[in-house]
Amino acid sequence: MAPALFFVAVFVLVPLGQVLEMSTTDRSLLGGGRFIGFANYLRIWNDSSFWRALKFTVEYTLVLTPILMGLGFALALLTAENTTLRRVTRTIVFLPVVIGLSSSSLLWFWLLDEQVGLFNKLLIDLHIIREPIVWFVTADLAFWAVVISITWKVVGFGMVLFVSGIQAVNPDILEAAVMDGAGYWSRVRLIILPLTRRVLLLTTLVSAIGSMLAFDQFYIMTSGGPRGQTFTAVYSIYQNSFVSFKLGYGAALSIVLTLIILVFSTLQIVVAARSEPS
Repeated sequence: MAPALFFVAVFVLVPLGQVLEMSTTDRSLLGGGRFIGFANYLRIWNDSSFWRALKFTVEYTLVLTPILMGLGFALALLTAENTTLRRVTRTIVFLPVVIGLSSSSLLWFWLLDEQVGLFNKLLIDLHIIREPIVWFVTADLAFWAVVISITWKVVGFGMVLFVSGIQAVNPDILEAAVMDGAGYWSRVRLIILPLTRRVLLLTTLVSAIGSMLAFDQFYIMTSGGPRGQTFTAVYSIYQNSFVSFKLGYGAALSIVLTLIILVFSTLQIVVAARSEPS
C-alpha cells in the first residue's frame, strides 16, 4: 500500500493543506498576502453570488445524475450479453468517454449552433421543429444543452460499470428464477438490481461528485451566461481566484465546496450501507 499512500499524500493531502493555509490569508494572484484567520469564511456566508452558483450546481446534479443512472443502466441491460453485436454497441457508446471534456464541449457548442449546427438541421429535417433553436440565449435552454452534451459524453462510463455488475451476477440464480416463472422485469427488479447495489452506489457517487465539480462544459459552452445564470460553484471559485485575483478567498470557497461534497457523499454511503440486507 506504500506507493498508493505516498501518491495520496503528495498529490492530495499536501495540496489540500496548502489550500487550507491559503484560505486563511488575503493572498492575491499578484502576490503578497497576510493572515486574516476566518475572515474569508465569514465573507462566504454573505456571498449571495456563490450560494446562487451552488444552488444552480445542485440543481444540475439532481437533474443529470438520474439521467446518467437510468440511461446507463438501460444500456447495460441491452448490451450485457457478450454477443458480437452487443460488444460493438458497448464500444460505440463508450467511445465518447475517452474524448477530453473540453473537446467534447467545444464539439457540442458547434453542433448546437443555430446557424451551422447539425443538431438543429436534423430536428428541422425530421419536422420536429420549424426554426432553429437558439440554445444559449436563455438559461433553461443553455442548461439542457449542457445536459445533452454531458449525457452523450459520460453515459458510456456508467454503462460499462453496470455491465460489469450485471455480468457478475451468478447465472444459476437467474436460471432458477426463470424456472420459477419469473419474467424479465421481475428478474431485473428482484435479482439484478439488488445484486448490483454496490455498483449503483459507486456510479452514483462518481456521477454526483463529477456534476458538483462541473466547470469545463459551462466555461466553454455558456461562459456562465446568460447574465451569469449558469455559473457553477467551481466557475465561481475560478472567477474569484483567477479573474478577480483573490486567491485566498477562492481557496476558502474551495474548502467549503469540498466539505459540502464530503458531507453529502458520506450521508449517501451511510444510507446505502443501512439499506444493505443483513
